[in-house]
Amino acid sequence: MTRRRKLLLKAMNNPSGLRFEECESLIESFEFLLDRQRGSHRLYVRDDVREFVNVQPRADGKAKAAQVRDFLILVQQYSLSLEGDEG
Repeated sequence: MTRRRKLLLKAMNNPSGLRFEECESLIESFEFLLDRQRGSHRLYVRDDVREFVNVQPRADGKAKAAQVRDFLILVQQYSLSLEGDEG
């Protein structure tokens, strides 16, 4: 199992346990690109996805669970696959 796949499973099983850096890595694994940043808010985009992904860290360095869940819903909604994943 690849590191990216393990990170995806971690996000799915425990969205509140994801470090912010892991969240960003996961977003980038789905080929989203950082479009802009204003303060702590980071906006990621992908050409074939209408919505953008807005994330910012909590004070303790963790990702916000609601934002992780919203991202996972977006992945499912658009049937996105991990970069380099064949299946």
